[in-house]
Amino acid sequence: MAAPTPVSALVHSSTLVTAGVYLLIRFSNLMQCFRILRLLIYLGVLTTLIASLRALFEPDLKKVVALSTLSQLGIIIRTLALGFRELAFIHLLTHAVFKALLFICRGKIIHNVGGYQDTRKIGGEMFNLPVTRIIIVLSSYALCGVPFLAGFYSKDLIIEARLIGDIFFINYCLYILSVGLSTRYSFRLLFMSIRRRRLNYINLENISTDIKTGKRGVFVMGVYS
Repeated sequence: MAAPTPVSALVHSSTLVTAGVYLLIRFSNLMQCFRILRLLIYLGVLTTLIASLRALFEPDLKKVVALSTLSQLGIIIRTLALGFRELAFIHLLTHAVFKALLFICRGKIIHNVGGYQDTRKIGGEMFNLPVTRIIIVLSSYALCGVPFLAGFYSKDLIIEARLIGDIFFINYCLYILSVGLSTRYSFRLLFMSIRRRRLNYINLENISTDIKTGKRGVFVMGVYS
């Protein structure tokens, strides 16, 4: 179901999509008594792999960000199923910030090109929006887990916790693969956005005042990323 970009930013970061994950975190102590946790581990792995592989071949600008939400939620579910409730909640909070930032910035690009979302047609538009370009790169790096950004602290703690504990080698390889795929589709989307292949009818003078004033919230989220 498609929605306007501000609605997608709210839904994918902190409300509808993440509500079920937050509910599982709240009831994690109750689930420790059942054998459903092992099922959640493999469901999380499957969700992350399918969403990441789908994002690698998706040309739509917003759908890639939406699929990355599914990928990160799979990581959170798997972390929760292993008993790291606090780490899952930390990653849920950090993910909400840079995912909302990604949606807002992508929405600004889509607004400037007249509603087109195909990255094969609107490549190079980031060069016309220098501030948005910097914030998109910052939030994408946070999603990848680049050091000293928000995503690094949550993902690094999760990987360290997995290394310290007793872990099956295949499960560890699947976890590293899922984290690596998130980096792969993030850099692919950046590359597709930077390529100078865009439509000729774009008129940057039609940017509305609402989009300009919306930069304040983007700057605030950029600081937290």
